[in-house]
Order: sequence, then structure tokens, then C-alpha cells
Amino acid sequence: MNILNFLFVAGIILSFVAYFYYKTKQFRSTLPIRKKWYTAKAGTALGIFMIFFGLNVTIIYPTFVGYAVAVVFVIIGVGMAVNNYKRTRHEGQFVEEEYRLNQ
Repeated sequence: MNILNFLFVAGIILSFVAYFYYKTKQFRSTLPIRKKWYTAKAGTALGIFMIFFGLNVTIIYPTFVGYAVAVVFVIIGVGMAVNNYKRTRHEGQFVEEEYRLNQ
């Protein structure tokens, strides 16, 4: 159980760092499609953060309430991650084109 907890905490930290990185890139970007693209990437990282957090709750609090909280976090996290991943793929098609047009 201890190694699994370590892996979930590492996933939480890495996904939070990715979220912070993409949010910073979003604020610094000047092109509108690129801003939306970074927003979607940050949303994907936030969804993954919620999934890892929900899974970690099951290890820390192995009670009914802990499992209920974990299920809520995992369901919301999967929804956010999938939705934002689809947005990332869609908007990623236009990022290079927007960059070429605005040079």
C-alpha cells in the first residue's frame, strides 16, 4: 500500500505542476487559439489531478465516506480530462495555422 500511495502522490504533484505550467503559458500567450489550447491542456492536467487525488483518498480513508468522495472526484476528473483532451486535439489543429498567419 505504501508504494501505491507514493505513486498517487507523485501523480498528484506532476499533474499540478503541469496545470500550473499550462496556466502560466496561457496567461503569457497573445494569440487567441493558442490561449484556448493552453486552457484545454491545463484542464486536462486538472482532471488528471482530480483522478489521482480521488484514488489517493481511497488509500488514506478506507471508509464508506472516503470511497464516496473518491468516486465523486474520479467521475468529475474523468469528465474534465476527457472533455479537455478533446478540446486540445481540436484546437491543436489550428495553432500552427494561427501562428503562420500572425507572423
